[in-house]
Amino acid sequence: MSAAIVGVGAALPERVVPNAHFDRIGASSEWIVKRTGIEERRFMEPDGRLADLVVAAAEQALRSSGVAGQRIRHVVVATITPDRVTPGVSVEVAARLGMPQAAAFDLHAACAGFVYGLDHAAALIETGRAEAVLVCGADALTRITDHEDRGTAVLLADGAGAVVVADVPGTPRPVFSLGSDGRQIPLLHADRDERKLRMDGREIFTHAVEKMAAATREVLARTELTCEDLDLFVAHQANARIVRAVGKELGVPPERLYLNVQRVANTSAASIPLALTHAREEGRLGDSGLLGVAAFGAGITWGAGVIGWRPALAPAPAPEPGGVAR
Repeated sequence: MSAAIVGVGAALPERVVPNAHFDRIGASSEWIVKRTGIEERRFMEPDGRLADLVVAAAEQALRSSGVAGQRIRHVVVATITPDRVTPGVSVEVAARLGMPQAAAFDLHAACAGFVYGLDHAAALIETGRAEAVLVCGADALTRITDHEDRGTAVLLADGAGAVVVADVPGTPRPVFSLGSDGRQIPLLHADRDERKLRMDGREIFTHAVEKMAAATREVLARTELTCEDLDLFVAHQANARIVRAVGKELGVPPERLYLNVQRVANTSAASIPLALTHAREEGRLGDSGLLGVAAFGAGITWGAGVIGWRPALAPAPAPEPGGVAR
């Protein structure tokens, strides 16, 4: 059995926040674009619920996959900003999608969470313990942003993305490399009492490029592939400079390096599935292909992987109100 991504979906809050919003804290639009590549981002309303975004992204992913909801027995939501202390977002999402008996859990690995979730899904499928797995990445980073700190406030935003991973005979076996280094917690963290993200930007830049590039090289070596074999490389959209630096370090052809950070900013665990969905809408994924993914986050955590992309052979039936098609 070999796992591949067969459907993608995304959801963003309605509120668009341009760079001009940060003039009040001394961050001009020119300064933000030069340092980060970001032009705008989306913010949830104060009473908004992350679960709503996840459900919308998941419904789109399921429709695009052609996989009936009843085949999903595992739901993974990577997030660090759930709506409740407990239970997690995943159990609500599973119930609202009409999958109340599915195993569901939230995964906390910061911006690397989605890649961790992909690895978990692939393992379930390859061992025959699941037919299809729904993997979501979602965060409302504005909940833990210090909106007066221009070093972080201009970077962070909200969003959700989802993919369906299923057994697709004949696709290359996915391979992942994951890691962490808790000794570096002070570089990027949010403490229990303050609940605001604090970051050493210079050090994080260096570690992010180094770790994502190294993990990707390891994966490519294990698969005996090169970047030329990848149809698209999608790194965590933390900052355009970081993504481009990773691409340059690896020798990824510019036309195969995907960027959408300019319109969504850093959405943490939602970053890669959002990018995959936008790439699909833009025709960048094609009818089939091989994807490279890499991410880096607080912890510090990181991961990279190579996984096949095989879109649905036929669209799924339209979902019933409040659920997915069965």
